[in-house]
Amino acid sequence: MEFPLPAASRQYVSDHLHDDPAQLALQARRYPGLPVPELVRQIQARQKARPKVPAWADNPDLIFPPALSVEQASSARTAAFKASLVSGQRLVDLTGGFGVDVSCFAEQVAEVHYVERNAALADVVRFNLTQLGIGNVQYHAMDAVNFLRNTPDTFDWIYLDPARRDTASRKIFRLQDCEPDVLRLLPLLLHKGRRVLLKTSPMLDIEQAILELRQVRRLWVVAVDNECKEVLYELGPEPAIDPERHTVNLRRDGTQQEFRLNRAREARAIPRYAEPQQYLYEPNVAVLKAGGFRSIGTAFELLKLHQHSHLYTSDVLRADFPGRIFRIRAVEKYDGAALKAHLGPDARAHVTTRNFPDTVADFRQRTGIREGGEIYLFATTNLEGKLMVLVCEKNT
Repeated sequence: MEFPLPAASRQYVSDHLHDDPAQLALQARRYPGLPVPELVRQIQARQKARPKVPAWADNPDLIFPPALSVEQASSARTAAFKASLVSGQRLVDLTGGFGVDVSCFAEQVAEVHYVERNAALADVVRFNLTQLGIGNVQYHAMDAVNFLRNTPDTFDWIYLDPARRDTASRKIFRLQDCEPDVLRLLPLLLHKGRRVLLKTSPMLDIEQAILELRQVRRLWVVAVDNECKEVLYELGPEPAIDPERHTVNLRRDGTQQEFRLNRAREARAIPRYAEPQQYLYEPNVAVLKAGGFRSIGTAFELLKLHQHSHLYTSDVLRADFPGRIFRIRAVEKYDGAALKAHLGPDARAHVTTRNFPDTVADFRQRTGIREGGEIYLFATTNLEGKLMVLVCEKNT
């Protein structure tokens, strides 16, 4: 692949940026003077990048690596959040990948080192960041462990996002199964860096990670539009006995919901229970992943519907609650006819089941209620152990 693309190749990519790559591949003979298979891969990678880094996907000056590197990259939103956590004179990203994180780190730290063992990918990133006017990055096409062992430098921050696919490309999440193995590498990391920022899969159990890593100072559970994306651990020479857990939900409107907890506050929190009142509260996924099942209710003076439901209620609106808020219109039995009386002629509603014996699919099959509409149904269990369905509308 030429850096930059010749004018004719750039024009082809621009003209077909929103077309089906499979169809473009079949039409390659129409463009005998162009490397169509490679350009189709460029288009495919840009299409995969658009939800994550739309500004890059639409930038004609950039080159894109194979789609897998794009799939594994951070989004612009999560990368910017990670960059807000670091500062200082020198940072190294040991698992540089597509360079999205590095581009954001470079805005916060004077000197950034990008380490990537795939030399071809490193060349792409060097070219792209130069096109973006980022000039404070040094590039190292080498293995992360070799870099750490051979560099004479020390760093204010070391960042790494270990690869979470095995040799058969299956997803993995245990620390010792990832590459590099951060547990074996930890002494060297702490020798070379004042602080380490480690990204892990949201599937990894937080309690187990704290136990295995031993050096956790604090952590962040990061969600985007209520979908848990990553957990970040700050490691250092003075670990916390009970690390603070910061939960962050980055929302589509540019705002973010935040909540903090630790095990001690969670253990001390004593929930109060009640039947449904005027408002219903559903914590965002970051709060639930961090284990905020009790302290979230006490912090916002809410009443819990049931010990195992993790749904809360109140008569006074708590608009700053980190999650979704609904106004309760009715409380019904688990009965299709009774529920459809609250719906339009199409019998559509959004359905959530919490502490309920049936899945959403089972609920829909039994009631005949289809997806959609303006009404939200929460199927759950009341304090007496009986099934109930809360008929709600989103609070505006």
